[in-house]
Amino acid sequence: MIHAAQARLAPVVRKTPLLSSPFLDEIAGRRLLVKAECLQHTGSFKFRGAFSALSALDPDIRAKGVLAFSSGNHAQGVALAAKMHGCPSVIIMPRDAPRLKIENTQALGAEVILYDRAAGESREHLGDALQAERNLTLIRPYDEPLVIAGQGTVGLEIAEQVRDAGVTEGEVLVCCGGGGLTSGISLALADQAPGLKVRTAEPEGFDDVKRSLAAGSPVPNNAPSGSICDAILTPEPGEITFPILQRHCGAGMAVTDEECLHAMALAFLRLKIVLEPGGAAALAATLFHGQELSGDAVIAVATGGNVDADIFAMALERYGDPG
Repeated sequence: MIHAAQARLAPVVRKTPLLSSPFLDEIAGRRLLVKAECLQHTGSFKFRGAFSALSALDPDIRAKGVLAFSSGNHAQGVALAAKMHGCPSVIIMPRDAPRLKIENTQALGAEVILYDRAAGESREHLGDALQAERNLTLIRPYDEPLVIAGQGTVGLEIAEQVRDAGVTEGEVLVCCGGGGLTSGISLALADQAPGLKVRTAEPEGFDDVKRSLAAGSPVPNNAPSGSICDAILTPEPGEITFPILQRHCGAGMAVTDEECLHAMALAFLRLKIVLEPGGAAALAATLFHGQELSGDAVIAVATGGNVDADIFAMALERYGDPG
């Protein structure tokens, strides 16, 4: 399915680069390669899964429109994929999502409906009503095989790029919410680059995947929000993704919001890329938790760059001095 998704994506996807910096290697204490999915269409890897899912739908079903739940990156991916296929899209987003993500989703032609997750409003109830009323097809953000297959194309690219870079063994750190990207990458690498071991990176206090992997069964987060890493805050691991993570991933890692801000500033200064907090979690884990890693090489997936200006300014104000 991942190879089939790659074939459908080939005419439209960006093959994102694998970046490096001697300054970051020194901090990490090993060779560090950064997969810059922040340079993907819509600013995150989510375009891959969204396009994979929409392109595989029956045209008559797709023409009726699609529905998605998202704090922003999946929203934008689905909105653009729907626009490219000429079909309507409706996106249910939390009211406290970054303003940039809400505005970008609307600019891509989607109808955005906001809900209050902090007050316990159910996006599922809203979605059920919309599906029944408009006959929309739900595109799940991670617990959907076609979406996982699309995200897995990141893994196929990594396998090819690390071979070119002379890396055959190492760890691959992935910013993880529900596990769609991590499970897709881990499936691809298990087949194409078995010397690379995938590990998850999450915000402290919202590290449900880390705790679930340690416990051997899904463990939910205690709160729906409370970290600046909005892109990777999910209630619990997915029903489809968790068994894949159990089979193919090592122990999870957790980082603080401050470490993500620091990683954002370093990515800008040393790699010249813009990351959002949730998109910097894997890089933060690599840079500041090196004692938990093994081996001489690590690949960190920089998953997204859709950050509001005030958060990015905060990162540069606190950690932007290269000295």
